[in-house]
Amino acid sequence: METLIWVVHVLSAISVIVLVLLQHGKGADMGAAFGSGSSGSLFGASGSANFLSRTTGVLAALFFITSLGLTYLSSHKTEDGGVMDKAVPAQSAKPVEPAPAVPAEEGASKATEIPK
Repeated sequence: METLIWVVHVLSAISVIVLVLLQHGKGADMGAAFGSGSSGSLFGASGSANFLSRTTGVLAALFFITSLGLTYLSSHKTEDGGVMDKAVPAQSAKPVEPAPAVPAEEGASKATEIPK
């Protein structure tokens, strides 16, 4: 199930990117209003949305839904361990033995004395 959601998520992300790059902005026809071409209005058509913008909206909604689904699945995973836990068997650690104490020479260290 998670793999299917990942595939839909990646495909919708790529599709949204491609569709956004295919569309031209509302300001693209602004130069036409000042004599460089002919346009119906200064800021582009204000009519109903065309096929590309509707498809972009649907794919963006699908992208958000798959994002929420992946977030839900990742937060509710079972605690059976990760990939590394399955690949490497658990080894018991050897206890570390403390280093043998070295007796200090008498009068050798003045660092521990506090002056009065």
